[in-house]
Amino acid sequence: MKGSFRDFVKELEEKKQLLGIRKKVSKNLELAAVMKAREDTPILAPEVGGAKFAAVGNVFATRELVAQYLGCRVDEITKKLMDAINRPSKPKSAKNSPALEKTVSSLDELPIPSHTEKDGGPYICSGVVVAKDKEYGTNCSFHRMMQLDGNRMALRILPRHLNTFIERAGGELDVAVIIGAPINVLLASAVSTKIGVNELEIANSLAPFETVRLQNGIEVPSEVEFIFEARITKELVNEGPFVDLTDTYDIVRRQQVMEVRKIHARKDALFHVLLPGGMEHRVLMGMPREPTIFNEVSKVAECKGVSITPGGCSWLHGVVSIRKKNEDDGKKAIEAAFRGHASMKHVVVVDDDVDIHNMQQVEWAIATRFQGDRGLVIKPHEKGSSLDPSANPETRETTKVGVDATAPLKNRAAFDRAKYKKVNVKDYF
Repeated sequence: MKGSFRDFVKELEEKKQLLGIRKKVSKNLELAAVMKAREDTPILAPEVGGAKFAAVGNVFATRELVAQYLGCRVDEITKKLMDAINRPSKPKSAKNSPALEKTVSSLDELPIPSHTEKDGGPYICSGVVVAKDKEYGTNCSFHRMMQLDGNRMALRILPRHLNTFIERAGGELDVAVIIGAPINVLLASAVSTKIGVNELEIANSLAPFETVRLQNGIEVPSEVEFIFEARITKELVNEGPFVDLTDTYDIVRRQQVMEVRKIHARKDALFHVLLPGGMEHRVLMGMPREPTIFNEVSKVAECKGVSITPGGCSWLHGVVSIRKKNEDDGKKAIEAAFRGHASMKHVVVVDDDVDIHNMQQVEWAIATRFQGDRGLVIKPHEKGSSLDPSANPETRETTKVGVDATAPLKNRAAFDRAKYKKVNVKDYF
């Protein structure tokens, strides 16, 4: 397990896993285009036109990179996340933070990119909003931030916890924004929890860290690259268009403006660029849904694994593995999976002899173990995801589908996959 975001970037550089851009690039379309071209590879942009800081992206673009930071195997990540969610712990306090070393006068000094030609403006996608409520405590959540000028941004705020905090505060709220946070904080901030659960405590159980208290009373991780002190105001502006997880443009909406009152940074801060719809975006948003699905499915069946699949935009499709004990376990698991991730649109349930991360094996299970007249679950008129362009953009109404691709318990042996003897190929060639 590593320490800070920059510690991990340094390790990637030492292990020659970090690809450096050799020339200055523009914030307008070029930076994002280069990172998109190698979206599975961590990339450093030392010089970004008009910015005083270097940019780094694709840092956690694969499950292997996340596992490398956490010091575990890829197949252990979900369990580590689930344990952290189930057993949160309070971080220790620090007296100071290296992210408070200097003050930046304007958002224009940061390498905030315009990603695609139709974007509503330059966007910060890696920023985590840290908010505080007198009753519910601290909440951490991702919100895309469209730059309006040197100190104002429009935030996409869904009707969830942050919105509740704002409403309880009378429509305006002091917040902090952190950029360049380590993976434990990023993953925890993307987890869907009950209101009142402090995501920083989930992050601390995943990998311990320290927090620092800002002048506005909000506690944030001390080992980050940038800290904004800001206020979400009642002012509304058009936010968007914006490319989201589905690689399609989200609609323009009226959203609240955030006034950035202070920008703190390390002296040599690294600005984390999170490509919308890129592999890193999908890993950070999809993976934290796996433990919540696992927990729900475990209430009705013996769950062995969960995968939110890249082909389903790491948001809309999932595969669940169970050890079947009753004939209706598959359908029970389908219903539970949708409870575990309300935005999921399609889910396939398979037996635990199927590798859920290998879509060829999942397709094999559907081909050999699924019959539509008895294994198909169709749920019309359900609340889905606003990211799905085929759903109603205003009501999010969609049709959800579950596929029970588990083998029947009766005559189970007839559905077993043939096994070959294991040999060491090097002995033969």
